[in-house]
Amino acid sequence: MINAWGELIGINTAIYSRSGGSQGIGFAIPVSLVSNVMQQIIEQGHVDRGWLGIEAQDITPQLAESFGLKDTRGMLIAGVLRGGPADIANIKPGDIIKRINDKDIDNARSAMAQIAQLGPDAELVIEGERDQNPLTLKVITGRRPDVEP
Repeated sequence: MINAWGELIGINTAIYSRSGGSQGIGFAIPVSLVSNVMQQIIEQGHVDRGWLGIEAQDITPQLAESFGLKDTRGMLIAGVLRGGPADIANIKPGDIIKRINDKDIDNARSAMAQIAQLGPDAELVIEGERDQNPLTLKVITGRRPDVEP
């Protein structure tokens, strides 16, 4: 996919279609992500992504009310893998994460993408709340363990 100036801005991955033809709805991977992945494949033969060993979910209006939050921005830690980077850093289920490395988090998906893009062995400063008290933790991203067949 190119813009009006002929610059590469993304790579098309899929289209939405009921009939087999394009209806004007397409999906693409941004060129910034593509070039990062391509460079890692060229240099290492594989892609390494940052990983914390957490299960995260979006903060719904109901969860925000339940946790006494002003808004739904951020993510709720729903689970922590024992022995993973988040566990080692003392991240707990029920923690609300609002910022990673001084960047506000909109939702769980964008936060997980931000973490993945950093790669393993990156230091993160995580800010949020635990039991309605301010929380600041440092965590070192890990490498996702291989899945056994």
